Amino acid sequence: MSLRAVLAFPGDLDTPTGGYAYDRRMLSEMRALGLDISPLPLGAGFPFPTPDAVETALARLQATTPGTVLLVDGLALGVLPAAGLAALERPIVGLVHHPLALESGLDAPARARLEASERAALARCRAVVVTAPATARTLAADFGVPAATITLAVPGTQDAPRAPGTGDPPRLLAIGSLIPRKGYRVLLDALERLGDLAFSLTVAGSLTLDPAAAEDIRARAERLPAGRVRLLGALPEAQLDRLYQEADIFVHPSLFEGYGMVLAEALKRGLPVVCTTGGAAAETVPDGAGLKVPPGDAAALAEALRAVIADRALRRRLADAAFAAGAALPGWTDGARAIAVALRRVAGEEA
Repeated sequence: MSLRAVLAFPGDLDTPTGGYAYDRRMLSEMRALGLDISPLPLGAGFPFPTPDAVETALARLQATTPGTVLLVDGLALGVLPAAGLAALERPIVGLVHHPLALESGLDAPARARLEASERAALARCRAVVVTAPATARTLAADFGVPAATITLAVPGTQDAPRAPGTGDPPRLLAIGSLIPRKGYRVLLDALERLGDLAFSLTVAGSLTLDPAAAEDIRARAERLPAGRVRLLGALPEAQLDRLYQEADIFVHPSLFEGYGMVLAEALKRGLPVVCTTGGAAAETVPDGAGLKVPPGDAAALAEALRAVIADRALRRRLADAAFAAGAALPGWTDGARAIAVALRRVAGEEA
């Protein structure tokens, strides 16, 4: 049986987040490898869709040619009803960036509902693709996914020049949407403890995914000395490349990460990293390439930042280790090949 597949995703594929960037790039890479795979938008409202949105998504999946392998992004998959997925009578492969129930800001009932829904949806999958080893372990241990059905396809990185890291005072860079999970409130709490140091922070990330959270961060940033923090919003790739090159320290206060693509990009450019151990971030940044602190701990984050800002020799040691780690990171084609193998295996089982 020849492989025919779709990559099904909620919302807008051009949304400026790491998860959508991964989907865009893997779709492009798999097509370059010769796979017959097409994008399939499922509609808006996920991961908290209305009943009409669920019905629309299932109808679009059902409208595919029989036998089509459905590679479904977990942002939608995890809240689609298991009975509706079974009724599609098509092989399903889940693409899980991180479990929905691990998103920040959920109350206990919502977390329990998402965990139960995602567990049931994953049980309908012939295979599951994950973007980090930590996610693979979580799905096997907590969501009942057989380890043998899990394919690891980590995000790739592009070749990039090393950042010189010669700013004085040091220039900090953070990249990620202004949503609660990214931990910017914790970062600003930490920065308030560093008033005796000279530095600046630039934040690039969407201001519109969670307007209330973004406005809160903006208000808190304005309490710091003028010019200390710049919030630039979402930026195109070329401008992000320039920010990486101009930075001296990369900071990532996220409470949880499924992988942390921006961390890999920082390593590729040889930037010393200060990050949390939330989710997969602890593994994405090797020991020696950065300072890692518990998520949500403003005091520990402030201590780590103080050390890196104040000690130029420490910055250089971390930068050297980061650049070495970045050189060993896989490319995008590696991950695309791994997903293609999983899709072909599932298509072969269906034949």
